[in-house]
Amino acid sequence: MIDRRTFTIAGACLAGALAFGSTAVHAQGDTLARIQQSKKIRIALDPSIPPWSYKNDKLGMSGSEYETAKMLAQDLGVVLEMVPTNGANRIPQLITDKADIVVAAMTITAERQKVIDFSLPYSGTTTAVSAPRGMAIRTMADLVGKRVGVARGTVMDTDLTATAPKGVEIVRFEDEATTLTAVLSGQVDIVAQSVTLNETVNKRDPAKALEAKIVMRNSLHGMGMRKNDVRLKEWIDQWVRTNMANGKLAAVFKKNQGVDLPDAVVQAAR
Repeated sequence: MIDRRTFTIAGACLAGALAFGSTAVHAQGDTLARIQQSKKIRIALDPSIPPWSYKNDKLGMSGSEYETAKMLAQDLGVVLEMVPTNGANRIPQLITDKADIVVAAMTITAERQKVIDFSLPYSGTTTAVSAPRGMAIRTMADLVGKRVGVARGTVMDTDLTATAPKGVEIVRFEDEATTLTAVLSGQVDIVAQSVTLNETVNKRDPAKALEAKIVMRNSLHGMGMRKNDVRLKEWIDQWVRTNMANGKLAAVFKKNQGVDLPDAVVQAAR
């Protein structure tokens, strides 16, 4: 059975964030000036989602999001302090001033823009319901009677909850890393996630043969920041424009994701 409480909970969280947000921003002042003065930028990153950001076999950080955040900090002339996050707590960490910005594959949506600001798109992905190659799934109706895994609080959770018909069992996991583990361990065979993560699953276990069945959306990712942090947003937007034009953001994405940066991202960042 589909858990419709997600909408109620999301609404309450949104209202709370809106109420708290103005106070946090007022107390925060000029975040860019504070970053430059302290010589440190706190960036929320999810450390457990290859190829976005993850710990490599030497326990160092890798991934397209991590390399993007590192490049931004270097260009700003400050030290990167990583704040671990996941899909559910990215916005709360920002609103409560535990991070200066979020670089964690966060899709730009109208609902989120009520609470935080986004930079110009710097990255993006296609999200889909995916399943083993031999499983016949073409429409949402084919999911009736089946279990579908998804990371709680993500845009995939929102889309799946809104479109899945009665009789689909949505199994929500705490974050995308836990969702990946659930797929690899056989807890669920069907999952709603970025199609890039299908390759991560198939590399670890080729027998899974995971492929996209139902495309849900093509997402544009923006760096999240607190509302009305005007100078910081102006600096980051210009940084995105510059590094999209010179090809550095596209190169980081291709190196880590193995595919080209979606053209929609490139066009939106101009």
